[in-house]
Amino acid sequence: QVPLVESGGGLVQPGGSLRLSCAASGSIFRFTSVDWYRQAPGKERDLVAGINSGGTTNYADSVKGRFTISRDTAKNTVSLQMNSLKPEDTAVYYCHALGSRGANYWGQGTQVTVSS
Repeated sequence: QVPLVESGGGLVQPGGSLRLSCAASGSIFRFTSVDWYRQAPGKERDLVAGINSGGTTNYADSVKGRFTISRDTAKNTVSLQMNSLKPEDTAVYYCHALGSRGANYWGQGTQVTVSS
């Protein structure tokens, strides 16, 4: 199993910013795609943003214009820059990777809390 490790969560005030990072053992760029999901208490786990091996990105409507997903070759990570955070962004954020043969890999999650 390929472990994915998220970092960068925490507590931030509304309007603030956080940057989440996802690292994997071995090259993270060998995956077909790497995505960020989030799950709030009592809710489904939803896709937030994704980036595929070609660099194409996609975003949930609720985060378009506020969140940016990117790859860092030097650091071997996929990051999620989150700006203009809202209380409704509060959730556990998970990194997900899709392997070339269809295998799914998940990180352990990192808590993001937006509150004053």
